[in-house]
Amino acid sequence: MTFQELQPKISTIVAENNIVRDEKLLAICQLLNANVEYYNWVGFYFANHENKTLHLGPYVGAETDHTVIPFGKGICGQVAESNANFVVPDVAAQDNYIACSFTVKSEIVVPLFVNGVNIGQIDIDSHVIDPFTEADERFLEFVNQEVAKLF
Repeated sequence: MTFQELQPKISTIVAENNIVRDEKLLAICQLLNANVEYYNWVGFYFANHENKTLHLGPYVGAETDHTVIPFGKGICGQVAESNANFVVPDVAAQDNYIACSFTVKSEIVVPLFVNGVNIGQIDIDSHVIDPFTEADERFLEFVNQEVAKLF
């Protein structure tokens, strides 16, 4: 399924009245994981600005020990500080990478803004080296703009 075909499905999930926010976030993770071949782990992390930590929210994929990540640590922690997308074509070449699994070859993290504040991010791991393009970034920015409506 193309990103263009996925966009209205994302909007439909966000607009659904009969499910709570975490169920909507999980449904988005499931949709992306099932329909983008190289999205092998899809999840959301949410910021606690007081403690400067990220906390794992709904996700789909292999279990992770990384349920709390300090700002600045790993790709997700760097995005919490930079407020910018971070694409890692090859995690083996990245110094500040927190290894989740030997199967993870690349990662993309896109911050989630609500009223101009970075409240979290969508994090995607792939078992393929260098699959992410600018189209992935634009699509995930769209996803986060839709998700921001839930806050």
